[in-house]
Amino acid sequence: QVQLVESGGGLVQAGGSLRLSCAASRSIFSINTLGWYRQAPGKQRELVASITRGGSTNYANFVMGRFTISRDNAKNTIYLQMNSLKPEDTAVYYCNADYNYRLYWGQGTQVTVSS
Repeated sequence: QVQLVESGGGLVQAGGSLRLSCAASRSIFSINTLGWYRQAPGKQRELVASITRGGSTNYANFVMGRFTISRDNAKNTIYLQMNSLKPEDTAVYYCNADYNYRLYWGQGTQVTVSS
């Protein structure tokens, strides 16, 4: 099993930045893919960014050039650096792990961007 704990959400003005963290309960070397998803009220959960065990990254078009996913293997933590935030980025952000043929989710962290 994998437990994921997100942190770093909050309220920020448009154009500002936030960094989300997701700490895993086991070595992230053992996890195939880690990612960030988000869900806005009334909308489906959508992929924001992901990073594989080998370090390959993938981004949704709507965050390309603004968000950066990274990992710290020593801390078993991944990050999502979010710059140039827009009101439409307001959502609950969830960490996700693809491990041993199962998907695991964190509890989510709220990001609110005011205009």
